[in-house]
Amino acid sequence: MSSFSAPRDPSRRGFTGGNARTRALVPTVVILVALIAFFAIFTKFWTDRLWFQAIDYSKVFSTTLVTRIGMFAVFGVVLGAIVFGNLALAYRLRPRYRAVSAEQQTLDRYRAVVDPHRKLIGGLIAALLALIAGSSASGRWETFLQWRNATPFGTKDPQFHLDVSFYVFGYPWYRFLIGFGFTVIVLSLLAALIAHYLYGGIRLQSQGQKASAAAQAHMSVLLGLFVLLKAVAYWFDRFGLVVGSHQMSNQAFTGITYTDAHAVVPAKTILTIIAAICAVLFFANVVRRTWMLPGLGLGLLVLSAVLLGWAWPAIVQQVTVRPNEPVREAAYIQRNIDATRAAYGVADAEVKEYSAKTSTTAGQLADDAQTLPGVRLIDPAIVGETFEQLQQVRGFYTFNKPLDVDRYTVDGQSRDAVVAVRELNLEGVPDDQRNWNNDHTVYTHGYGMVAANGNRRTGEGTPDWLQGGIPSTGDLGKYEPRVYFGEESPPYSIVGAPKGSEPVELDIPGGGGGAKTTNTYQGKGGVQIGSFGNRLLYAAKFQDFNILLNQSRINGDSKILYDRSPRDRVQKVAPWLTLDADPYPAIVDGRIKWIVDGYTMSPNYPLSQRVALDDATSTSLDQQPAIVGQPSERINYVRNSVKATVDAYDGSVSLYAWDEKDPVLRTWMKAFPNTVQPRSKIPDALLDHVRYPEDLMKIQREILAQYHVTKAGAFYQGTERWRVPSDPTRETSTKQPAYYLSVRMPGEDTPTFSLTSTYIYFNRENLAAFVAVDADARSPDYGKIRVLQLDDKTQIDGPSQIANRLESDTRVADALLPLTRGESRAVKGNLLTLPVGGGLLYVQPVYVQRGSGDASYPLLRLVLASFGGQTGVGETLQDALNMVFRGNAGANTGEHTDGEQPPPAKPGEPAPPPTETVATALAEANKAFEDAQAALRKGDLKGYADAVAKAQAAVNRAAQAQGRAQPNPPAGGDNAPTPTPTPTPSRSPSTAARSG
Repeated sequence: MSSFSAPRDPSRRGFTGGNARTRALVPTVVILVALIAFFAIFTKFWTDRLWFQAIDYSKVFSTTLVTRIGMFAVFGVVLGAIVFGNLALAYRLRPRYRAVSAEQQTLDRYRAVVDPHRKLIGGLIAALLALIAGSSASGRWETFLQWRNATPFGTKDPQFHLDVSFYVFGYPWYRFLIGFGFTVIVLSLLAALIAHYLYGGIRLQSQGQKASAAAQAHMSVLLGLFVLLKAVAYWFDRFGLVVGSHQMSNQAFTGITYTDAHAVVPAKTILTIIAAICAVLFFANVVRRTWMLPGLGLGLLVLSAVLLGWAWPAIVQQVTVRPNEPVREAAYIQRNIDATRAAYGVADAEVKEYSAKTSTTAGQLADDAQTLPGVRLIDPAIVGETFEQLQQVRGFYTFNKPLDVDRYTVDGQSRDAVVAVRELNLEGVPDDQRNWNNDHTVYTHGYGMVAANGNRRTGEGTPDWLQGGIPSTGDLGKYEPRVYFGEESPPYSIVGAPKGSEPVELDIPGGGGGAKTTNTYQGKGGVQIGSFGNRLLYAAKFQDFNILLNQSRINGDSKILYDRSPRDRVQKVAPWLTLDADPYPAIVDGRIKWIVDGYTMSPNYPLSQRVALDDATSTSLDQQPAIVGQPSERINYVRNSVKATVDAYDGSVSLYAWDEKDPVLRTWMKAFPNTVQPRSKIPDALLDHVRYPEDLMKIQREILAQYHVTKAGAFYQGTERWRVPSDPTRETSTKQPAYYLSVRMPGEDTPTFSLTSTYIYFNRENLAAFVAVDADARSPDYGKIRVLQLDDKTQIDGPSQIANRLESDTRVADALLPLTRGESRAVKGNLLTLPVGGGLLYVQPVYVQRGSGDASYPLLRLVLASFGGQTGVGETLQDALNMVFRGNAGANTGEHTDGEQPPPAKPGEPAPPPTETVATALAEANKAFEDAQAALRKGDLKGYADAVAKAQAAVNRAAQAQGRAQPNPPAGGDNAPTPTPTPTPSRSPSTAARSG
């Protein structure tokens, strides 16, 4: 027989070997994938743990981790166990004998495949569902902690008389549990149906009874639980009405309405009872085993849901409410007004009638001598390029734009200042110097704070510096200038070196004053990376194996700095906070501190109107890439509960309770004890720079646009609605930002650092109101909102109308003409509004920028002003105001260009005469023209253009000085005589260059 045996096919032998290799390869790949996934998870977990340890917030990491793991385990196990239990119960309740049918013969083949592996299949299904459920539940860890640590508000809603904490903390958690319960029951019901059908307990194609008695009992219990849970949901639906959104008079309305209170609430109560009875009928079906009664109960529930839940409220709305809506809804509108004003912190906003003057007289601003020096002419949204050109020092530094506004006390006087931090920008490093060692161990930090007076500039139009340069010098005192943690910091840097070794971190480019050009980081921040294990983890985290392989720059004393943005650091240690979009730097006790405002928010404050957070806080400044917008979510409660700081040198984060009465903050302080310090711990020097936050003001001004009306009748009519005006300096229709200014409100004795804005009427461009909130943390009235509501009989132009007036004024055009020749262009700064002189004054700086190259930057050349229909233009605010107020504004603006600062005028004293004579200005102009000719002979076109511009400015000052010296200066109206035309060079720079 062996001689007749066919030889083995080599190809078949290879095929068999291939199957064996394939079978060995599959588990190997699975194991490798599992190991890689485990290592990735472990890397994230362990590096996060190291980061939180380094920053001394391990409690936040451990509490969050334990809560998430606990919820993942509990909810995942509960769902998985219940689903698996129902599968096992369905198998146990399978019929012992199955009738022979085509249906069962088909199912036999499936049973033959499934039955030997039923436990494995059931376990895998339950495990997969448990994984999904656990992952979903772990994402609700904040909801659980809020419920677990709920703090009473001490205020009850007027409908159900429950404490507000029930809706803010409890209701979301109960809704989550109800939703989870429905998920568990539905999945269990589906799993049981499939198992019963597979094993013959349910027979769809058989004659007679379609389900066995056991299967029927099993399904009855699950359906009964479903309907019983529906009864619970109906009951909680009642509470949801006070936080739900409805339509009233074609606008969104948050809170319960007349129809809800008189139709929906009783309907939900009745449906709760019907659903509970229906559930009892399903449970009874376990014994009676007939679907008639449960079916009738379910039909009754569905019919009742249609009639009571939809038809009845619709009839009440159409018949009772719609014809008499103002009367029927008055009480519920009033509830909404009161709750909204309380939830957004505007209940104490002071609204006063303001009869603004529309005429001008000489000396009209005499009583505002203290206010005018607080008019900020330096626009932080524009001068970023100027800061970079004049204070950048090296191309690898940058300033985050827009710049920030703060205030400093210099020579005993508080001054508004435009501030920025000189941060590192790796894109500015020359390409031939870009390599791993330079990017991550040499270029590691920025250097120094730069600050400029808010209302002053030099004769050339550049900012008047309070602090600047490298090494840093100025009026702000000594401080640690190195910026390792900032808004523009690289993703990670490796710093630190053993004592005695040569530093490699670039510190002061080119030295300066004998200073060293390199430095070694000595701060406590950062994670030690000297060990092989940590280097391996961070090489995996950043997907950069240079961290693992480098032997020259990484040593036992090395640290890795990452997550360096101030917002990111605060968000990690306080994940329950919503942060202001604009952190700002300040020098506090010799260190640069980033100050970050933190908000506690909720969408569930009962009866309070919801707003879209991103829409309420968006302004024209959001078009700049450095601004981080707020998330797209809806809220109806907000408090500025936390002031946070981040040290720019060592990255340390401090959280201070600002609104210690806020129940949401107190709830989170219970959840994360000892992470938020009491308000009394705020350093005294920090209070000098704490200010009212912008995003909170934006939200509140959005609310006050409608909710300054406190009576339901007027609110329903909507005739007093306002809106935030569009920014007239932008081509797109975006809301005007709020501006920090030092202003004196009517009735106040002194100016206060404030955050200001304006309103226009809802369907018109006329000014409706001016609003300011006290932004100085040291003021006893900090956070006080004051609204000046204009008299309906007085027509005051709004920002867009004023912008149009200034644009079309011939004197403004004449003043701009010599400044915008050639490639130069005018850039309009922020249009500020101030209540002075018994009316409202508009002030706008105008910058001139030549071309659009890398060396181009805006210079402040003119100031425009408008009051009561009169406009003025001048090289300084003083000149513009004098033109508006008939030659004499009555008070000094506190400006200076070149030379000494003029003394401030006393109240009631007219403005002092100009210190610069016509002859002096013309002499300066002649000298500048000579410099221009000299530059032209050398072929220095830029020097020529700069000298011509300087000569032009001097001639302008001479003409204006001559105009001020006239005994009877002209009025400031649009028809007033134009100032003496300014002489201009006979040739433009480009023409002169061509002729040369």
